[in-house]
Amino acid sequence: MREDAGVTDEVDAPRSTPLVDEAIKKAAVAWVGVGDGPAVALWCVPLEGSLFVVSGPGEQTAPGLADAATARVTLRGDHGGRIVTWPARVTRLAPGSPEWETSAPLVAAKRLNASGPTADLVARWAADGCALTRLAPDGPPDAGDALPDTSLAAEPRGAAVVRATRKPFRLHRVRRR
Repeated sequence: MREDAGVTDEVDAPRSTPLVDEAIKKAAVAWVGVGDGPAVALWCVPLEGSLFVVSGPGEQTAPGLADAATARVTLRGDHGGRIVTWPARVTRLAPGSPEWETSAPLVAAKRLNASGPTADLVARWAADGCALTRLAPDGPPDAGDALPDTSLAAEPRGAAVVRATRKPFRLHRVRRR
């Protein structure tokens, strides 16, 4: 590390480990927690050693992520168990910036069930105010004494999509004797 009058060259130094790098390469879904809020499952795309997430109108909901500076990212393996949890530096890419022009089409190309061509999807994200955020590793992952001793399972949160149970459908009338 070089220091000249308070300026360091450590700003762009990678702050990751081989475990985090490999987990990022295989990620399709990440559990992202912002502040004290609960972690939410988000669809993501691995690019350039980081995860990219799109949220906003017509896309997934990521409470607080677009305005956050840091987050906690948990990646899981094929077996469903946690592989690694790491601190992330959150950067929101501005539409029209060189980073946006490079990354947004690559992320849009990986978007499942998108209607229309990739260019139209990127244009919609920019017009609707969707947030394209980069989650870059920003420190060592949880390991050793930092790992929890208890289960991280939590009670399911309530949801507005819960419906009342209906009576079963019958093809014919049942007569009572």
